[in-house]
Amino acid sequence: MYYSDDLIEEVRARNPIQDVVGQYVHLTRKGGNYFGLCPFHSEKTGSFSVSPSKQIYKCFGCNEGGNVISFIMKYEDVSFTEAMEILAKRAGIELPKQEFTLKQREEEDLRSVLLEIHKEAAVYYHKILRSETGQLGYRYFRNRGLTNETMISFGLGYTGQHPDGLYQFLKGKGYSDAVLKDSGLVTITEKGGRDKFWNRVMFPIMDPSRRVIGFGGRVLGAGEPKYLNSPETLIFDKSRTLYGMHAARKSKEKQLIICEGYMDVIAMHQAGFTNAVAALGTAFTERHALVLRRFNVKDVILCFDSDGAGRKAILRAIPILRSEGIRMKVLSMDPYKDPDEFIKNLGQEEFQKRIDTAENAFLFEVRTEREKYDFNDPEEKAMFFNRAAKMLTVFRDEIERNSYVEAISKKYGIDYGTLKKQTESYGNRMEFAEKKPETGEIRPPEKRSVKGRDAGVYEAEKLILTELSEHPERFGETRKMLSPEDFRGEIAGKVAGLLFAALEKGDRKVTPAAIMNHFLNDEQYNEVASLFTSVYVDSLSSEERNRAFSEALKKVKLSSLEAEIEQTTDAVKLMELMKKKQEIR
Repeated sequence: MYYSDDLIEEVRARNPIQDVVGQYVHLTRKGGNYFGLCPFHSEKTGSFSVSPSKQIYKCFGCNEGGNVISFIMKYEDVSFTEAMEILAKRAGIELPKQEFTLKQREEEDLRSVLLEIHKEAAVYYHKILRSETGQLGYRYFRNRGLTNETMISFGLGYTGQHPDGLYQFLKGKGYSDAVLKDSGLVTITEKGGRDKFWNRVMFPIMDPSRRVIGFGGRVLGAGEPKYLNSPETLIFDKSRTLYGMHAARKSKEKQLIICEGYMDVIAMHQAGFTNAVAALGTAFTERHALVLRRFNVKDVILCFDSDGAGRKAILRAIPILRSEGIRMKVLSMDPYKDPDEFIKNLGQEEFQKRIDTAENAFLFEVRTEREKYDFNDPEEKAMFFNRAAKMLTVFRDEIERNSYVEAISKKYGIDYGTLKKQTESYGNRMEFAEKKPETGEIRPPEKRSVKGRDAGVYEAEKLILTELSEHPERFGETRKMLSPEDFRGEIAGKVAGLLFAALEKGDRKVTPAAIMNHFLNDEQYNEVASLFTSVYVDSLSSEERNRAFSEALKKVKLSSLEAEIEQTTDAVKLMELMKKKQEIR
């Protein structure tokens, strides 16, 4: 849905960020800003700042930042349109009706209806579970050690033993056979409707906003398959859905625990481990990893079943998570198969000990590989050493790689120098294989910087933009030396362009939050917020601030000129640029 800039700004302005964020986070005023514990990562000291003057939030711990719209989008896990609707309703603003094509309208209508049907089905299953006819399902959950509170929290249910009970219930609500078929909850034949699930205990599958989007059902008694999931629908895609994420995203633990099944997640939450999630009867996928990255998850503990299948699942998940920069450990549940069984037998404290002593994921990979070789056979021993060297090349950072070389050499009795040399040899071969085919040139190692820029220049850009947002009267001094094009970063250049344009029109009330309306995703929101929250500025006296501002102007201009000089081939222009550079110095 397209909303005009004026309407977006009206919705944002009518929802003061300190009031909205204050409904979710306990804030304490310190000077002109508010501070609290960040809702997006675990911390003990509040590094989450809300600025009423700039109408933005910024966490100096995890780097999350944005305006009131982006806060609602991230916290409630909703789209931009849905966030606008939430805030517009809060402010009493009526948004224009969305204009869809016929196909878009049909799809959006169907999506809404499917969500309604799943909500009705979840209520239906839960009511049966708590009724006389649902005692079979109720006893199953009680025998598995679940409390009534847990059953309610996860919306657990039971289908009953009538193969068309849900179908008849939903037909009574007025839903057509066509839309019920699209829901995936019933099968429509010439003889009528038949439920997808019956004689099963039911596990509603919720999205991060707690909307029911599918179900998992476990058969009671004989029957196959033992566990059955909803089919893929317009609202349900199991390859990107993590069971329990709706609850785990509220946990303040520093990592997520990834396990295999519904009951594992539920048992762990009941035992106090509210950071547990599970894939839905499918292998952990790249799309699952992207979901974790979206929620800023940086550490996970893999807690899959301790059988052969569970081990294979762990080994498949590790490289996927590593590719997204997520750190991992592997939890051992020996002598038990799964977390539910472990907690029932050894208890919560012992499970916490296993979490605290979980094994480094790479060392788990190497240990698993070691089990394939007979160390009594010199040839197999050498094969393992070579295999370990190849595995170590996954670490491109030299310090990290050498740390693992040292750990592996000690654990398996391999000479450190030999293993290091062999690892480097394999690494060099990999680099050669990555050369550019058109030139035969080896790709240089990636250089780390701030968005491809010198970190000092980036800090200078932040100082200038922060100062202009708080003291727009300094724009005249700034404009004499800089233009938006002098800000070399893509985001910084766009921010400077928007801010300069507003100040040139005499708009001295333009806020960072209003500028943020022109950006689209979390990464951009975070950088824009950073550009307007230079901690360096706040730590200076008035005199030091003036001097720092002047130096920042020079630094950014010199950086811009140097970049232009590098690209210039015209001799006359080059002389002009060199002269200008000397004048500024």
